[in-house]
Amino acid sequence: YFALPMIGIMLPDMAAALLAFTLNYAAYFAEIFRAGIQSVPRGQYEAAKTLGMTYPQTMRRIILPQVIRMVLPPVSNETINLVKDTSLIYILAMNDLLRVARTIVQREFDMTPFVVAAVFYLAMTAVLTWGFKKLEAHYGKYAR
Repeated sequence: YFALPMIGIMLPDMAAALLAFTLNYAAYFAEIFRAGIQSVPRGQYEAAKTLGMTYPQTMRRIILPQVIRMVLPPVSNETINLVKDTSLIYILAMNDLLRVARTIVQREFDMTPFVVAAVFYLAMTAVLTWGFKKLEAHYGKYAR
């Protein structure tokens, strides 16, 4: 948002925020899934090959179900971090939750909007934590 105009590229606030979050978290998620795929033992690939499966069949039926179970905790952590990092768009002067709360605090001289914003972020994080805990419990059933 601040560096691209120096080379002649102007982006709207929302586009810059989306681009930044997408590029940043795509790198994290790619690394998480790469590590998950590499953590599956080599014997799983060999066993699928002896059964006559193609590489796409092997990935879809054998490897990815195991990977999902292994990468779910780090994916949930990064998703929760993404929700919390949305408060960083405050720097771009966009009207996010934190900017609105600050505006009300400055106008009313009351700290309650900050408490409401904190509760809102806590509620979003709690919902995500609960959902990912349910997913981990569901996929954990098939671990043994």
